[in-house]
Amino acid sequence: MKKRGVIYFVIIIIAVALYWFLLRPTQNSQESPKQEAIVIKKHSQVFNNNIDKLMSNYLALKDAFVEADTAMVKLKCQLFVESLESIDTNELKKDTSLIYETVKATIADVHSNAASLLKQTDITEMRKDFSGLTDMMYPTFFQVINYEGPTMYLQNCPMAFDDEIPANWISNTDEVVNPYLGKNHPKYKAAMLNCGEVKDSIK
Repeated sequence: MKKRGVIYFVIIIIAVALYWFLLRPTQNSQESPKQEAIVIKKHSQVFNNNIDKLMSNYLALKDAFVEADTAMVKLKCQLFVESLESIDTNELKKDTSLIYETVKATIADVHSNAASLLKQTDITEMRKDFSGLTDMMYPTFFQVINYEGPTMYLQNCPMAFDDEIPANWISNTDEVVNPYLGKNHPKYKAAMLNCGEVKDSIK
């Protein structure tokens, strides 16, 4: 009899344990569903709109290089410079002073390359300044401003200059349309228009 009593006692203990660890948490989870995290944007809408405008002008500049239209390149570059100058970096003072100063310095470097591009007359030299400008924007510019815009793609041509020097550009699509070899290359014509590859995505 004692042995049977011990068995009953053990069964009761196991039943209570199963209820406590399995059934009770399930009931609680049904009564209190998890709430989704609230996502808050870091920047103001005005700041993000200015960054979107900057990237729109950058993409237009890139497209002008695809067409090898030097007059259009200069026009789009000037618009790029104006949109760069319109970015109000004072908003970034709410972060750390290091972020603010880094953004200011990065924008100054990008501006310097764009200003150099505007002075060039040879499209190859313009493309070199465009390459330098791109390298200053990615990854530093996108990282320090904590970019919140639509996805962009970093793309690379392995033979942008002299058939052996690589160069990068940024696109809003993963389709490769090369601004360094373009549609009217003196050697390849449009045969190398799609030369290149996607190296990274910018989100």
